[in-house]
Amino acid sequence: MVYTFSENNRTGNCTAYMRQCLTSTEGGYYTTNRQGQDQFGQKGDFVTSPEISQVFGELFGVWLVAEWMVQGRKKHGVEIIEVGPGRGTLMDDLLRTVSAFKTLASSIENIYLIEASASLRAAQKNLLCGDAAFEEVSVGYRSSSKYAGLPITWCEDIRFVPDEPDKTPFIFAHEFFDALPIHAFQSVPPSQTPTQTLSTPTGQISLNRAKTEAQMPQWRELLVSPTVPSPVITTSASSLASTISKTPKPDFQLSLAKASNPSSLLLPSQSQRYKDVLPTAGAVIEISPESHSYVADFARRIGGSKNPKSSTLSTVAPAPRKSEPSGAALILDYGPASTIPTSTLRGIRSHQLVSPFASPGEVDLSADVDFMALVEAALGASDNVEVHGPVEQGVFLEQLGIKERAEMLIQGLEKKKRKAAEVAGAGEQTLNTDAADMESRKKAIREAVERLVSRLPGRGMGTLYKALAIVPERGGKRPVGFGGGLNA
Repeated sequence: MVYTFSENNRTGNCTAYMRQCLTSTEGGYYTTNRQGQDQFGQKGDFVTSPEISQVFGELFGVWLVAEWMVQGRKKHGVEIIEVGPGRGTLMDDLLRTVSAFKTLASSIENIYLIEASASLRAAQKNLLCGDAAFEEVSVGYRSSSKYAGLPITWCEDIRFVPDEPDKTPFIFAHEFFDALPIHAFQSVPPSQTPTQTLSTPTGQISLNRAKTEAQMPQWRELLVSPTVPSPVITTSASSLASTISKTPKPDFQLSLAKASNPSSLLLPSQSQRYKDVLPTAGAVIEISPESHSYVADFARRIGGSKNPKSSTLSTVAPAPRKSEPSGAALILDYGPASTIPTSTLRGIRSHQLVSPFASPGEVDLSADVDFMALVEAALGASDNVEVHGPVEQGVFLEQLGIKERAEMLIQGLEKKKRKAAEVAGAGEQTLNTDAADMESRKKAIREAVERLVSRLPGRGMGTLYKALAIVPERGGKRPVGFGGGLNA
C-alpha cells in the first residue's frame, strides 16, 4: 500500500498512520486478502497464545464459567463478546469448554465477534460455524455456531452491538489493545517553546498565554513524515532502531511537531500520570484514546453508565442504566503493569522485529498497552465496576490450573493409545513407534504450556503479558485468576 498524507500537510500523527496501515480498505495489513497468506502461525508473521496451546482458550472458558457461577448462575440474557478474534481459535476453544456446562450454554442468547477484516471473518465463520448459512444483517453478518447452534453475529465495531441493560455480557480481548492506534508526545523544555500560536486545520490561533505559562515545558506530538537523507530530529523513539537489523530502509520517520496542536494540549492533560512526566525534558509518552473508548464501553455494559450530572444545557439523553450490574471483561495483552509506555511502536514481520515505518501495509504494527490508563478509563465510565490486575499471565494461567489441564490432556492421549492397541492387537514394532510418537506429543503439550507461563527473559510469555479484569462492584472480592476463587 502507499501511505498518503493530507493534501496540505506532509506529516501525520501515529494514529492516522497505524489505522491506515492496519485497516485501510486499500492495502491494510488486516483488511487485504493476500492470496491465501495468513498473518498468524509459523508461516505467518506471529503466533498468538491460542495457537500455541488449546488449553489457553479453554481456560478463558473456565474463567467465564467461574464468573457466571459467582454472579448467581443467570439462566438467560448471557452474551459473549470478543474483540479482535483472529482466526477464531480462542472462541472455538472457549465455546467447546462452555458447552459442557449445559445450564450456562442454554443461557447464552448471543455471541458477538468484533472484526473489521472480511478475510478473518471468513476464517472465523468456517471454524466456528462450518457450512451453516452466513447472512447479512443490519449490524453486520450472522451465522449459527456448531456448538448447540448458538447464534454468532459479526460487527465491525463494538458500537454496533446492542447495549441492553438486562443483558449479562462476558467480554474478551486478547492481543487486541496492542493493535489500536496511539498518539506519541515528547516533552520539550521552555527554550524550545517560543511560539504563542496553535496549529489547527483552519490555520494558526493565538494562545495569548501568560508569561509564566510560556516558561513551562510543553507536550509536542511526534509525527510521521517521509524519510529524508538527514534526520529531522533525534528522539528517544529512535532507540528502537538499535533492536532492528536487516530491515528495509524505512519509508517514514518520526519528527517533532513545530508547535502545539489540539491533541498535544488535550490528551496529556486528562491524567495526572502524564502531568507528572511533563517536567522531564525529552520524555516520550504514548496515549491510545481508542483503547480508552473501548474499555469504557466494556465498563458501561457491565456496570451501567455513571450517574449523569445535572445540567440544563445537556440535550443528550443518558445511556440506559442497569438495575443490577452483571457480566465481566477479561483483557490479556502485553505492556508494563504500572508505567506509561514510551517509544514502543514496533513492526513485526516473519516473527522478527522490523521498523514500523518500512513496507507499510505489509507489516504488523503494535505498541505496548498502558494498563493503568485502561483502569482509569473503566473506573471513569461506570460507578458500579471494579478492576482487578494487571497480573502476570503466568500467575493468571497457573491459578486457573493450566498445568493440571495439560496433564489431563496427556492422560487422555495415553488412554486413547491403550484402547487403540487393544482393538488393533498391534505388534511390538508398532507399539514402539506409537510410544515414540506419544512421547513427542506429550513433550509438545508441556513445552507449549511452559512457553505461556515461563518467567525467564526471552523464553516465555509469563511476565511479558498481563491480565486485567473488569467485574461488577462487589466489595473488592477477587475473581478467579486474580487471587480469588468461586467463594471469594
